[in-house]
Amino acid sequence: MAEFTLKYADARGEIHQQVAEAGSEQELRERFSRQGYLVYSIKGRSAAGLPTGLSRGRKKLNIEKFLIFNQQFVTLIRAGLPILKCLDLLADRLTDVKLGEHVKAVRDDVKKGSMLSDAFAKRGVFPPIYVTSILAGEKSGALPEVLERFLTYQRLALAVRKKILLSLMYPAILILLVLCLIVFLVTYVVPSFAVLYGSMSAQLPAVTQLLIAVGTTARNYVIVGFVCLAGAIVAFRVWSRGEAAKAHIDKVKLRTPVLGEIWIKYQVAQFSRVLSTLLVGGIPLIQSLETASQSVGTVVLRDALESARKRVREGQSLSSSLNATGVFPGLSIDMIEVGESTGALPSMLNSVAEFYEDDVNTRMTAALSLIEPAIMIFMGGFVAFVLVALYLPIFSLADTLG
Repeated sequence: MAEFTLKYADARGEIHQQVAEAGSEQELRERFSRQGYLVYSIKGRSAAGLPTGLSRGRKKLNIEKFLIFNQQFVTLIRAGLPILKCLDLLADRLTDVKLGEHVKAVRDDVKKGSMLSDAFAKRGVFPPIYVTSILAGEKSGALPEVLERFLTYQRLALAVRKKILLSLMYPAILILLVLCLIVFLVTYVVPSFAVLYGSMSAQLPAVTQLLIAVGTTARNYVIVGFVCLAGAIVAFRVWSRGEAAKAHIDKVKLRTPVLGEIWIKYQVAQFSRVLSTLLVGGIPLIQSLETASQSVGTVVLRDALESARKRVREGQSLSSSLNATGVFPGLSIDMIEVGESTGALPSMLNSVAEFYEDDVNTRMTAALSLIEPAIMIFMGGFVAFVLVALYLPIFSLADTLG
């Protein structure tokens, strides 16, 4: 019998985590599903009792293809087709092969009698908010409405993400071109001048000697340098998969001037939109907090939300619980407190998300407007330094001959 770490929700929406023994992951999932629980995740445990989740990282779905699938799914359900027929039609027509395989597996599980939410949860690749939303739709009998709310959330999240990526694309390309220019000048142009000056046996200025020494050394070790860089990147990616490493990286991000503030506000906006979507769908606050915390991409914020969830379960308000974490911006706490006092928490959370998404966009635009000129100034300064250092001996020689 193997040991597994199991996370599941009961009929009241409360989240539980425990260690259980079973012959296989599927056997354990079926056992708890028969008891009426919604299984979120199952991770194997090593002999030392540690989760082996690193070897079983969640594979991400193509967000745009998943969005199209859900649009078609809602349309077919609203047309009056049974769930199984909808899944049959979509599974054979999806252009994304991996998504098609998962949908076929979901269809097969539903044919065997599984609930739709259990079938999606079993795959381990679908977002927790999606699985929880489907569960709410099954319980309320309003699956199309719940899926449409999820689609609205997904469209907005995708639009914000695309906007941020597009704003970062130009600076990223600019930095890449600058790095390529530096490598070209140092490893090709400078050594060429070194050969020229070596044949002339001329006395070179100190700055030229330094630049030539750097260039010739870099040219000899350029391949080794690229190999070391690739090795460092791979080592960093492997190291960063651990929870302790993720927490350390998150703390570094938070301490970064300007960018740290932008990053935490983006995470707060994402959390607020997910929580609003779940609450509108009829999911209890405790379960909604659990699911929303899994949607954020930072260990620090996830731990803070887990702490807040425990306080809410003990009877404290959401605003005071979030305030106690010391992570959330003060304005977001004030807005959530107003939403609680007026009974309009979901709509206020949506307003929080919109406010911080706009704020992130404004601050990123301002930051990038400063970064781009700085990159150009650095590139111009470096090229000017190289040209002066390389041509200074020629000017000196011309003065001597004159």
